[in-house]
Amino acid sequence: MTSTPPVDPQESSSFDPADPPLWAPHYRCSPGDAVRRFFRKYADFTGRASRSEYWWWQLVSLVGGLALYLLALLAGIPGTDSAGPGPGRFVGVGVAALCLLAIVVPHITLTVRRLHDVNLSGLLVILGLIPYVGWLIMLVIALLPPIPQGARFDDPWYRITREGYSTTHTLDPTRE
Repeated sequence: MTSTPPVDPQESSSFDPADPPLWAPHYRCSPGDAVRRFFRKYADFTGRASRSEYWWWQLVSLVGGLALYLLALLAGIPGTDSAGPGPGRFVGVGVAALCLLAIVVPHITLTVRRLHDVNLSGLLVILGLIPYVGWLIMLVIALLPPIPQGARFDDPWYRITREGYSTTHTLDPTRE
């Protein structure tokens, strides 16, 4: 008797490689999908993140950060009769700080999932705390292609046999 996988209401019951389930890495991720997956997996340290998922988010966050910086800079431009920065500078810096705080946790989880995709422990994320050398090591790791053995970090109860995801089919009959 073949058991069928449980249906998650947030996921389609049919598998579409162009839009994989949230627990699986999305290897042809668009920028919009990368942002959506980034926030939907806010505090999820399990699973994997593809290179496209990781690098699209890096680009979006860089552009967003530069836009916030420019807004804070423009808000702080003094009037013609003022010698110091305007009061808008503090508002701009406050908004930028709140945005940064909002993405710290999901950025760490995304990096951990990217490490999982290359079959490395998520604890290596602490390498990023080492100035220059650690950053360079993390950059090289983030550029590595996926390694099939990284599938060990996927959801062990719901694996599928599809190219690029997993080579095993496991379903726990006790899980509903």
